[in-house]
Parts: sequence; C-alpha cells; structure tokens
Amino acid sequence: MAQGGMARSSRMNNGSAGKAATQASAVSAPGTKHPLYKSREPIYPKLAHGTYRRIKWAIMVVTLGIYYLLPWLRFDRGPNAPDQAVLLDLPGRRFYFFWIEIWPQEVYYLTGLLILGALALFLATSLFGRVWCGYTCPQTVWTDLFIHVERWIQGDRNRRIRLDRQPWNFEKIWKKGLTHLVWLLIAVATGGAWVFYFADAPTLMHELLVGTAPAPAYIAIGAFTFTTYSLGGLMREQVCIYMCPWPRIQGAMFDEYTLLVSYDEQRGEPRGPHKKGEPWEGRGDCVDCRQCVAVCPMGIDIRDGPQLECIQCALCIDACDEIMDRVGRPRRLIRYATLATPSGKRLEFKPIRPRTVIYATLIVLIGGLMLYSLLTRSDLEASVLHDRNPLYVRLSDGGVRNGYQLKVLNKSHDARDLKLSIEGLPAVSILRPLHEGPADRIRVDPDDVAAVRLYLKVPKAVLRDSAFDDGEAEVTFRLTDPASGSQAEAHSVFRVPTRRR
Repeated sequence: MAQGGMARSSRMNNGSAGKAATQASAVSAPGTKHPLYKSREPIYPKLAHGTYRRIKWAIMVVTLGIYYLLPWLRFDRGPNAPDQAVLLDLPGRRFYFFWIEIWPQEVYYLTGLLILGALALFLATSLFGRVWCGYTCPQTVWTDLFIHVERWIQGDRNRRIRLDRQPWNFEKIWKKGLTHLVWLLIAVATGGAWVFYFADAPTLMHELLVGTAPAPAYIAIGAFTFTTYSLGGLMREQVCIYMCPWPRIQGAMFDEYTLLVSYDEQRGEPRGPHKKGEPWEGRGDCVDCRQCVAVCPMGIDIRDGPQLECIQCALCIDACDEIMDRVGRPRRLIRYATLATPSGKRLEFKPIRPRTVIYATLIVLIGGLMLYSLLTRSDLEASVLHDRNPLYVRLSDGGVRNGYQLKVLNKSHDARDLKLSIEGLPAVSILRPLHEGPADRIRVDPDDVAAVRLYLKVPKAVLRDSAFDDGEAEVTFRLTDPASGSQAEAHSVFRVPTRRR
C-alpha cells in the first residue's frame, strides 16, 4: 500500500510540477495572450461490454420508451374527460395521471412530489454515490444515445479518432452529415414528445403535420430540438462538469460507507505493462492498458482517485474486468467499494446509517401524508368571499342584508344539483338575483367551477340576538349532493350595524 501511495504521489507531483512550470513560462513570456476558457478536448468513448453496460442499455431503453410513448397511452375516464393517460391540460387547468386528476388549487401535490424527488435523490446518493448521474439523468441518457448513433455511423473509438484527424473528403462528409442528421431527428422527436404531454397526442400530431398547430407548439419543439441537440450531441460532458450544480453538492452526502466506483490502488500498484509468462511478484495487477479511460464518457482516469467529473457509470469496471480476464488476474480491480473497505477484503457497506434513516423516514412520512390526502380528498369543494363594499345593507323594513360570492368546485365527471343550507344565523333568507328556481338549489357542470352571486337577509326582529353582540356572526354555507351524499362547506361572517353602548 505504501509503494502504491508513493507511486501515485510521485505521478501527481510530477504532473503538478509540469503544470507549474508551464504556467510559470506562460506568465513570464511577455505579450502572451491567454484564452478566456479552455477549448473542449473531444472525447471518444469506447464501447464497453459487461454487466454495467447492459444495465445502462436496459435503463436507456426503458426511460426513453416511457418518455416517447407515454403520451400515446389511452385511459378511459368517462364521456366528459380526456382519454389520454398523462396529460397536462393547460386550457382546462387540469393535470391527468391515469386515474388521478389534479386541479390548480392542489398544486401542493406538485410541491410534495418535488420534495419526495429531492429526498429520494439524497438517499440514493448517500447509499450509492452519483447513481442518478450515471444511469437515469436525462443528460446521461440522451448523451449515451447520441454516442451510440455516432458509434453506429462512424465506428468505435479508433475509427472516430481517425475520421476526425483525416482531411475533409467524401467519407468524412457523409458520415459526419448523417450523424448530425440523425441527432437532429432525435432532437425533433424529443421536442415533439414533450408537447404531446400538453394536448391530445394524435390530434396535435395531425395539426403539426398539416401546419395548423398553435404557434407555442412549434416554438416549444424548436427550443427542445436546439437544447437536446446542443447538450446531448455537442456539449456532452461539459454540461455535467460546468453547468450542473449537482457534482458540487453531492460530495456533502458521501461518507465512508457510501458505495463509489473506486480503483483498488493497493492491489493495482505499482502498475505497468505485463507480458504473457512474466511473474506477478513485486508489481500490481494494473497493466496500464488505459481501457478504463477509453470507455469513460467523461474522459477521466479513475485511478487518480475521486473526481468531480466522475458520474459513477461503472463502465470502467466492465473494461477492467475484461482485461483482468485476459491476463488471468482476479476481477474487480476497479469496483464498487466504500472508503471503509480494506483492499481485497469483504465489502463494508452499511445502508442503515443516521443520514439514510432520516431521508427514508422523511420519504415515508411525506409520501404517506400525500397518499392519505389523495385517498381522502373530496370531489366537491366550496369557497366563499364576503363583499367588501358595502359590508352590509340596512333594508327599509329594518332587516340587514350581506352579499357573497360563492364558488363551488365539482371534480366529478357528472353534473350535480346541490342543495344549499345556511347554518349559524337565525331566521336567515337566501336571495339569488335574476335566478330562476329555488334560491337554495345550485347546479354545477362536470369538471367545472360554478360562481354563484347570492345574498343573505336577516330580519329586524332577530338583530338583537346574542349572536350579533360583536357586530358580526359566523355563518356556514353547506352544500349537499342528494344523489351521492357528498358535502362541502365554506365559512364566512354576517355583519350588522354595531350596537351603541
């Protein structure tokens, strides 16, 4: 272990010294112009083969399949509701997710989902490091897809390097052109799939093709096409290194028992080439083939230790295992391990730790509260607003009238005839101006909000009731659906002239 550490320190010191010398010479040279930023060095990830590469293939297929196909999935909600399984209906102010229907005033569910997502990310990071970045982050998934297209058209790592170095000719033009064309098609499909979540997918598809779709749909597709093409095809790892804040945050969630992709330095050092038949005594298992670097989509060397750029995709494990099989050495020179795991020893992984218990507990509590609220929520709601001016009207017969704006929300897909009753006021009368029919009957259309203008009147004979001692009395508006028995209530006050003392 000491030899490996000394070797690594020597390499790091030599590298630091070289950088320092270069910087010193650059500073000392008069008239030297320095660029504002370092130009991107192209990375040519090699195709890896193994367990983690297959896991990434599976996750990429599943996540992209869900994203592109989900808007086309149908779900029957009845005759008065859209049949798209997942739909964010902005004109109708609804969010539909299979059997769940979320209204604008229930935005707290979105808040709860965001909190649950953050806590789940914290928990996963505390347990397995940057597993989100390596497998399920949209930037990782689409970049992986774009690299696969590039590899399919231009060839694997060495062929792509040779193609970039050769002068522009017919082969380079058609291969590069076809690559970017396929990237653009994927980017357009990505933007198109996104807008399908905001309208009926088959209808919007037809409108897009014939040129009759709303302008915002074309603008959104254009924006998503540009961002997908730029981030997944051109910028790639720069997004993770410079634009994403998560690499700089996640370090606070690691501890000695977090699983991280690690190089077993004690076993691997001192590294160096190895020829068949040579003994392994006095040297490490690492043959310095640099295959771990060749397959890395970030272009880093995992042997240099933990790095901000590492997304924990574990492709270097597959590459190293393949080499170890060839040279006849044990696998997992590069492996998932914790800082508390000694070299070559049994993995010391403790999933139950204070921070993971806290995250898991919060997830269960918040998720349970959201589920309880969702299961027990009513499909009938009411709210009432008292008139501000005038607060009350003194009538010619000595009675007092108050005005109200009552809003009734019907979340069901059927029309409702509701009965209105007033509680808390003696001898109260309900008045509905320009209303035909009983004043205490309110009809609400399916999936709609009914705004009802009404007045409450109290006769002069009851104004001296003790309920009005403070110049106002609490009043409850109760709505009852005779068909289903559902009820909703809203609370306000009834104001009267203040008594002289």
